Amino acid sequence: MSAEREAVERAIGCSFRDPSLLRRALTHKSCAYEKSAAGESPQAHNELLEFLGDSVLGLLVSELLFLRYPDLSEGRLSKLKAHYVSAVHLAEAARALDLGAHLLLGRGEELTGGRAKKALLADALEAVIGAIYLDAGLDAARTFVSKHVLGGLRSEPEAGDGPLTNFKSALQELAQARGLPLPRYLVVGETGPEHAKTFVVEVLLGPDWVMQAEARTKKAAGQKAAELLLTKLAASGGAGDPSDRGGASGP
Repeated sequence: MSAEREAVERAIGCSFRDPSLLRRALTHKSCAYEKSAAGESPQAHNELLEFLGDSVLGLLVSELLFLRYPDLSEGRLSKLKAHYVSAVHLAEAARALDLGAHLLLGRGEELTGGRAKKALLADALEAVIGAIYLDAGLDAARTFVSKHVLGGLRSEPEAGDGPLTNFKSALQELAQARGLPLPRYLVVGETGPEHAKTFVVEVLLGPDWVMQAEARTKKAAGQKAAELLLTKLAASGGAGDPSDRGGASGP
């Protein structure tokens, strides 16, 4: 087994009986076309696996949400599903798996930052889901989707009309209600290569409240930090006791 394939299989938690499916899932059409133009043997790319994976993903997300939230309305379930199958969310899930580092790209895509492009990452994740389905069946695909796409799903759905609570907005409203200054957000750290950066964001609320969180995007890290600080504030029941102040926290 090649070190590259072993690294990908370890990241996604699947061992392929047919490794050509995994390679195809990670091959962008730019790479396939480039090899063909150079007179090399034609190489299958991931568009058809993406097509299949999109359908498998839609089915499994619908099933898992239905089973987790049997009392939610159709409209609320639809909004939750739209979030989890969105390109933005899938790209974040792909970054968490570092799929970008393993994509097979043509030179043009490589030079224009293809490994970090939201659309390419989301498409590759759907293709991987399609490949897992073909190689090991629906149960294996379900396990992957449950862990890597719905990994952050809570035991209870968030309140509000959106698919997820906007913790930044909730923190701002709570600060105003308690007569505190508006929260401030600072990026205090960045780690990792360009195609798989991790950001640390700190939220400050007045002189006594601070919390940090880490995520693959600045936006997600800010939301996590706001959520953690909201939890601290809710537990304190007040806003002026430094003994309840939130310290730095990881993801």
